[in-house]
Amino acid sequence: MKVLPFKIPKPKEHAILFQEDHDLAFYDKLHQHEEIQISLIVEGEGTLIVGDTVNDYRKGDVVIIGSNIPHVFKSDIVASSTSHMLSLFFTSLSFGDQFFNLDELKEVAPFFKRSKQGFRLTSNKRAIYNLLTNLNKNSKLDMLITLLLVLKLSAKASYTSLSSYIYDKKFSNNEGERFRNVFEYTMSHYTGNISLETIASVANMTKNAFCKYFKKRTRKTYFAFLTELRIENACKLLAKNKELQISEIAEICGYDNISNFNRQFKRLKQQAPSHYRAQYF
Repeated sequence: MKVLPFKIPKPKEHAILFQEDHDLAFYDKLHQHEEIQISLIVEGEGTLIVGDTVNDYRKGDVVIIGSNIPHVFKSDIVASSTSHMLSLFFTSLSFGDQFFNLDELKEVAPFFKRSKQGFRLTSNKRAIYNLLTNLNKNSKLDMLITLLLVLKLSAKASYTSLSSYIYDKKFSNNEGERFRNVFEYTMSHYTGNISLETIASVANMTKNAFCKYFKKRTRKTYFAFLTELRIENACKLLAKNKELQISEIAEICGYDNISNFNRQFKRLKQQAPSHYRAQYF
């Protein structure tokens, strides 16, 4: 199944799509689509990859993913027995070439600038929660009004970026399939040892070609990405599993050397694992 690029199934006469995902896990294939995505996590938690960056997501999050940014919500079905997400999909051209350039809509311009990297709201979440949870009962006109209100709230909210750079490249089907295979293998095997030879073979490339390929498309090395994935998982374990020793968490996340784990953790999180855990217990 080739999931990059991915087309949102939306009738031609519809400028906005409202979608409700409610299952054990979200769609877990790396994909991209032309539509900008505004998503509210009603229930569930897990790992969120946006562009070149590993993040997490949890209940109550509001995340915005810009046009054609590769992304995947990898549900943690152990931590949460259900995954429930409400999403709006639209493009900057959904209402014509000039609609969002109107003087009356200038105050939503920051939304579109931020969406190019993807971003997560850190304020105004409750107001957006109230708007989106009532959306499936609304008419098409109400949906348009709601979208504009969400854009206004998002443009004025405090936020954190999800990707470290602006991603403006569309994948071809073949390249998308290759990248998907690399990400899926990594997500499934990051707790163990992944050699360069192994991951290059997953991409059906030589080691040197793969290193250049991955860095060109993500602006980081494969092993930098792998480290981010492991440390994000360690953060979740540190925050939720008080009974686990830090050395055990390091091993679970793919580190057989506690010193290396501590060093990588501090480099990425600017604090030691013990200090990170102290925030929660």
